[in-house]
Amino acid sequence: MAAPALPEQLLPPQQQRGEENGCEDSLSPGESGEEKGESSYQRSRCKLENLLNKSMRIRMTDGRTLVGCFLCTDRDCNVILGSAQEYLKPTDSFSAGEPRVLGLAMVPGHHIVSIEVEQESLASLQYL
Repeated sequence: MAAPALPEQLLPPQQQRGEENGCEDSLSPGESGEEKGESSYQRSRCKLENLLNKSMRIRMTDGRTLVGCFLCTDRDCNVILGSAQEYLKPTDSFSAGEPRVLGLAMVPGHHIVSIEVEQESLASLQYL
């Protein structure tokens, strides 16, 4: 015996619209997010979700650079990188050596100067 179908109002919002994480992968041509009632918050969230698990390079105020897998961020712009490696600024005495392996790293948002997505990660992005 088949389970009864639930009314659409009882389904989670993602299943009502056929979206994953409240984010629609593509809009049909000529259809903007505003026409669909999509807020700039939702568009920004979708862009961030597309960057999840991509390799990122973060430059910090003290000259260090961290490279790792983007795992999450928060409203204070703190960033969590997985499998992170630290590269010291060129003027440091230890900069000639190999990068220091950090593993899981939290970068405070107020110390971030720039963030770049690694080139090989960009090839697999749907859109930016």
